[in-house]
Amino acid sequence: MIDETFTPQCKLCGDVYDSKRLALGYAVCCACGDEIAHKLNTKRTIAPLHKSNYILVTNLDDLKGLNNKGGIVK
Repeated sequence: MIDETFTPQCKLCGDVYDSKRLALGYAVCCACGDEIAHKLNTKRTIAPLHKSNYILVTNLDDLKGLNNKGGIVK
């Protein structure tokens, strides 16, 4: 349990952030965490499969031709 009087500092910018965020395992503030997430540039989408379930797609090449019904799509 994190002490409520303890105020953690961001390891990147040094700003103080909420101790509840530290309890979740984050060592950076929200602003720095947002910058890190944008630098990773991870794009995801959910695509429905024909007469089936949904699939998480992270690679654009996997998405191309996923629901084609008439051969190979280039």
